Amino acid sequence: MRYVALLTVLLLTGLTPVQAREIAGITVPETVKLHSVDKTLTLNGAGVRRKFFMSIYVGALYLPSATQDAEKVLSMPGAKRLNMQFVYSEIRPEKLIPVWNKGFEDNLSPELLRTLRPRIANFNGLFPTLHKGDRVDIDIVPGVGTQVWINDSLKGKVSGDDFAKALLRIWLGEKPADTSLKRALLGGD
Repeated sequence: MRYVALLTVLLLTGLTPVQAREIAGITVPETVKLHSVDKTLTLNGAGVRRKFFMSIYVGALYLPSATQDAEKVLSMPGAKRLNMQFVYSEIRPEKLIPVWNKGFEDNLSPELLRTLRPRIANFNGLFPTLHKGDRVDIDIVPGVGTQVWINDSLKGKVSGDDFAKALLRIWLGEKPADTSLKRALLGGD
């Protein structure tokens, strides 16, 4: 009887496994801990980035608190993470970077785009050729900057809350590269 009671207490105190979702064969955890600070974030939503008929990566957005409102995500204080787990065989920087640059151009005013150009170039320079199985974590840490981690290795960071918000607009802005991924990141279908 004591054994059953002890087992029940252990199970109720959090020693059960963390839940996860599977999307396109990729396990997406419900919570993540940031690389450089002791902060745990909760999954807001996840989905697949598609280009034509191909799946490129599974994207997941982690926030301090869930919301389905893109503007609330952009203005929300605190840390955030955009995670990408690549499912396509190989994405070279010369294919990836123009898509991101178009996302900046489509979602920023010409003045802000001009101001951010040097930091956008810095961000773009952090990416090598990515292969199936590679994981990219873009950690937005207030007071630290936007950090790019590839397979748990810090590749660099870009300063400024203005840059972090502009970067998230690629996925969550008025003209995202993939509207179905935007809906999924915001917790929609």
